Amino acid sequence: MDASLVAAFSGAVVALLLTLFGGGGSVLATPLLLYVVGVSDAHVAIGTSAAAVAVNAAVGLAAQARAGRVKWPCALTFGAPGLVGSLVGAHVAKALPAGHLLAWFALAMAAVGLSMFRAPRSPGDPHVRIDLGRAARLVPAGAATGLAAGFFGIGGGFLIAPGLMAAAGMTLANAAASSLVSVALFGAATSVSYAASGLVDGRLFLALVAGGAVGVAAGVRLAPRLASRVLLARRLFAVMVVATAAYVLWRAWTAGN
Repeated sequence: MDASLVAAFSGAVVALLLTLFGGGGSVLATPLLLYVVGVSDAHVAIGTSAAAVAVNAAVGLAAQARAGRVKWPCALTFGAPGLVGSLVGAHVAKALPAGHLLAWFALAMAAVGLSMFRAPRSPGDPHVRIDLGRAARLVPAGAATGLAAGFFGIGGGFLIAPGLMAAAGMTLANAAASSLVSVALFGAATSVSYAASGLVDGRLFLALVAGGAVGVAAGVRLAPRLASRVLLARRLFAVMVVATAAYVLWRAWTAGN
């Protein structure tokens, strides 16, 4: 099958999961490019997937914003310092050997999956507003999350949504929607850094984005139906993420031995 068609299907899967859960889906983009599409360079896979995830997140963000779920002041307070962190993280990651980077990426994937098993401690406040105390928590959390997102070449939504809930006290639905602001910002910063080094495949990027548009549309339609089962769906998805992490780690280990 043509690589562009496979990449388009992969983009649809990633965008669907990203729209439904606000995070976690983007960690599958790099493994799909490496082991399904057939990209041979891990750095190119990370750079290309980061670019596509940024675009898909922006499309999903527009849909969530129209639905009124995005808490913009909190989201931007979190995302702005994270933008700087993501540039630093991407610069460090590009200097690492591909095998080492994949091993670290697999560990990050495992952390993503395990974090998705956890239920939120409280339902949160659907009318949350920014204040000095929340801003003081959001800024350092955003910077640290951006650093991790840039280093691993992922949107970072699995860290952003819980971070927004903990620092701002918003609901899971609002956090998932608001996290897309940072996912788009971090992905864009990471991909620009990789593109400057010639590590983004333009053809596969366009295919991922085209498939992603289909995934976002499907995700927006499915989200209301999953509202009452979102935790169960997240946990089933988490099992898949952890299993994929184990496979990536095994491939990285065997390639180095």
